[in-house]
Amino acid sequence: MVKPMKISDILNTGRVTVSCELFPPKHGSGMADAQNVVRETASLRPSFISITYGAGGGTSNHTASLAVEAQKHGIPALAHLTCVSSDRQTIRGVLSKLAADKIENILALRGDIPNGQSFPTDAQYHHACDLMKEIQSSGDFCVGGACYPEGHPESESLEKDIESLKIKADCGCRFLTTQMFFDNNILYNFLYRLLHHKIDVPVIAGIMPVTDRRQIARICKISGTVLPQRFRAIVDKFSGNSAAMNQAGIAYATEQIIDLIANDVRNIHIYTMNKPDIAGRIMNNLSEIFK
Repeated sequence: MVKPMKISDILNTGRVTVSCELFPPKHGSGMADAQNVVRETASLRPSFISITYGAGGGTSNHTASLAVEAQKHGIPALAHLTCVSSDRQTIRGVLSKLAADKIENILALRGDIPNGQSFPTDAQYHHACDLMKEIQSSGDFCVGGACYPEGHPESESLEKDIESLKIKADCGCRFLTTQMFFDNNILYNFLYRLLHHKIDVPVIAGIMPVTDRRQIARICKISGTVLPQRFRAIVDKFSGNSAAMNQAGIAYATEQIIDLIANDVRNIHIYTMNKPDIAGRIMNNLSEIFK
């Protein structure tokens, strides 16, 4: 069992960190497979493992269970928590369970609004910062937030989006994890804007190794991510050969991470899509760089 450790402390050591993100099963019948994914990912010895939270809290119990599983294997866990479709009583119940399970790191998110629905007019939490305030008042949690280097798809402008991040930082957000991006220059420009607005919390760069063309459409729809021409060319060339696309996607993610670390971005987050073998190959490619 891991000794509880706050993500903010891990990120402030000055060393390169690499974390992995997993998602829980939609149904309890998939828990055994999900636990195996956690164990395999933990064997890679990431700095921490991040566990997502289903839309409307649909997999909230599984999130806590998998976070506990990660810590059983000696890896600090970061549990996601969303406020969409959740009332105060539900959120407090989840926070109480996380505290009891010694999960002290939470990524506070508004969450995606389920398809075909609108944001509830009677919602008790409207923004992630509202949830952050609730978490801060409920225990000794280390709270992180999400950020979009290319701007949140629902934001009026990049400037408004940065202002929202400033509010998060003022509400006690201790670190930010970026949405995936495929052009590092976008991240570098984003980091400059954060500094200009005096937002100085650690930023974790989110990298998605794309090994299947079908991932692309969903990525663009959810995040509004821009795909650089170089990346499009790789997909167009290799997507008809699954083995080649797998290898090319891993190579592209590896090169992104090398460039980030060379430019002093020390905190890397891999969106694994529950494929520890993909994360393992990237980490093996960078074994000396991650030391």
